[in-house]
Amino acid sequence: MKQDAYAMTLLFDYYGELLTEKQKTCFDLYYNQDLSLSEIAEEAGITRQGVHDTLARAESVLRNMEDKTGCIARAERTQAALREICASAQALLSVPEASAQARKILSAAEKIKE
Repeated sequence: MKQDAYAMTLLFDYYGELLTEKQKTCFDLYYNQDLSLSEIAEEAGITRQGVHDTLARAESVLRNMEDKTGCIARAERTQAALREICASAQALLSVPEASAQARKILSAAEKIKE
């Protein structure tokens, strides 16, 4: 479970509101607070296996949502394209005939970043 913690927390940031309160709590304690399954079980008043099952269901919900919507993948592609656009516009700043347009492009790119 923990080997892909970054990917799971990113999924949680996008789709966490789709989880039940119990799933959100277990997920937060496991991934963000770095508690063990035993510690979470003690805090939640359930078995270690119950915590494991809750986390597995939460992870499944999050992965399925990304598989269906592709929001994270789309955002990553958008950010990569934006970096390319900015790099190209930066290169055009040194060309006198294109510098005004390059500044406009960079300004528009900054608005997208926000």
